Amino acid sequence: MKAIVISAHGGPEVLTVTELPDPVPADGEVLIRVKAFGLNHAEAYMRSGAWGRVAAVTGIECAGEVEADASGEFPIGTRVVAILGGMGRTRNGSYAEMVTVPATNVVAVRSSPSLDWADLAAVPEVYATAWSGLFGNLDLRPGEKVLVRGATSSLGQAAVNLAVDHGATVFATTRDPRRASLLKELGAADVLIDDGALAARAAVREAGIDAVFDVVGNSVLRDSLALVRPRGRVCQLGFLGGFEPVRDFDPIADLPSGVRLSFFGSAFVLGTPAFPLKDVPLDEMYAKVAAGVLRARPTRVFRFDEIVEAHRAMESGQALGKMVVTIG
Repeated sequence: MKAIVISAHGGPEVLTVTELPDPVPADGEVLIRVKAFGLNHAEAYMRSGAWGRVAAVTGIECAGEVEADASGEFPIGTRVVAILGGMGRTRNGSYAEMVTVPATNVVAVRSSPSLDWADLAAVPEVYATAWSGLFGNLDLRPGEKVLVRGATSSLGQAAVNLAVDHGATVFATTRDPRRASLLKELGAADVLIDDGALAARAAVREAGIDAVFDVVGNSVLRDSLALVRPRGRVCQLGFLGGFEPVRDFDPIADLPSGVRLSFFGSAFVLGTPAFPLKDVPLDEMYAKVAAGVLRARPTRVFRFDEIVEAHRAMESGQALGKMVVTIG
């Protein structure tokens, strides 16, 4: 099979198309013929060496057809999506024509036959993560006010989409005023230009924000904790602001009394017994994408042999949504 391997840690140019033996599924695994895969910042971190030793073939999600499943749960030819399960980290990932994935990390797509492979690949990782953060960690309820920090990222846009559909009032942030219209179109009630000091604004403090869905991460953690209402909730899900640790964090000074802070690292837990993928209503989300309720179609589609260009586009920050790669 053709596969894209990390030839050495470095920039996008280290991604190389090569030939590898077809993978053979072990017990409890599903063999998938990959039709498309989404691009994720996690793959750039793995490619660059930021996450240490990883598998040669990166890629943490895909859409495709079942080639083999000894359990019989997924008949041959079933349209499926797969997320994580060690892909790209401890096992070869989805940047290939075929991949094996633990069955616990595979979901059949039975609705929405109108969606093509690129459409299917644009959803799994960001929407499963957004759903888990909003409704698992933050326990967001209809009518509550949620601030999505880093809202123009693909994960941020998924969070805005899902929160609006759930009946929450969404405040969305961006560093670029030119992107405010995009977030308004997704349903954000207000768009804030993020300078890293939102809590200092009286209008933000007086809004009574119930929850913060934070994709920016460590660089604004103190500020996110300070801007929620008393007994509010903050969930960190990304590091768009960089991996630099929060220096001299002091719970007495930095964590307001009653405010709850949590973290959700989808790459490490989705599909495990504690965070089963079957709890995430992906098929229901696909139906809403097909109906136009959720705006989740890819903003840009690349060919398999355009992977270097695709990673450069992802790291430039100009995608304004989810990008995918199709095979064949």
